Amino acid sequence: MTEIVLGAVAYDPKVVTIWSGFRSWLRARGVPFDFVLYAHYERQAEDLVGGRIDVAWHSPLAWLRTRRLAAATGREVRPLVMRDTDRDLASVIAVRADGPVRTVTDLKGEAVAVGAVDSPQATLLPLQHLRDQGFVAGVDFEVRRHDTGVGLHGDHIGGERDAARALVAGEVAAACMTDANHLLFCQEGTLPAGGTRLLTRTEPYDHCVLAAGPSLDQERADGLTRLLLSMSYADPAVRHLLELEGLTRWVPGRDTGFRQLNAAVDATGFYDARGQVTAAEYRP
Repeated sequence: MTEIVLGAVAYDPKVVTIWSGFRSWLRARGVPFDFVLYAHYERQAEDLVGGRIDVAWHSPLAWLRTRRLAAATGREVRPLVMRDTDRDLASVIAVRADGPVRTVTDLKGEAVAVGAVDSPQATLLPLQHLRDQGFVAGVDFEVRRHDTGVGLHGDHIGGERDAARALVAGEVAAACMTDANHLLFCQEGTLPAGGTRLLTRTEPYDHCVLAAGPSLDQERADGLTRLLLSMSYADPAVRHLLELEGLTRWVPGRDTGFRQLNAAVDATGFYDARGQVTAAEYRP
């Protein structure tokens, strides 16, 4: 069997541990598998569509770009699997519990803290959520970005944490983050317990996707998918790896949870219809 090569973005040193462990597990089961690391998602998306890698562990934004690049060149890409924790996520806009902001309309003329320019969950999605309610960034309110880890598509949560700190410091009226990170920041003390409340919440959306590119034939794609879906959290050989990657099981990939992000990409011109990077302030 021809070797399957995966691309993954090195957003954290644990990425090497995770994929080295998965590599050994897959090779022990007869799948010649290897991986390469990328500094950012844009090159990874280009290489997947170009056939230089066979599969990619993609952010939701990278998946949308991959779809556009593939459609523009007449190539096929498809989602294989996702983590169980990648389905039906939500982002929230938090405000100070004792502050004057009680409804979205109270954000008029205020400053709102977001994550990095390329963070789906802490920037693009919550700003799209406000846009859907008639509040346009840069027109109705000021956006304060926190560009930590640009190119990592929000995998580095430092920008979200900085946005939360700006809220606590009184520098902004609201801060955007995932609901899970809001809980985390409260637990770790970045946000004071009981000191914030949630102003509004996005509709559910999906997150990361293990995507197959045009170089991966159906037989190898099906074999890889079957093995990943068979991974068991009860197996001590993979439990630690699954925990590091933030899942308890792999689930079939789907392409139905990206409507809001697709709308945000179009509204902001982050990518054009052919998948080219057109965001003016984005330099991965």
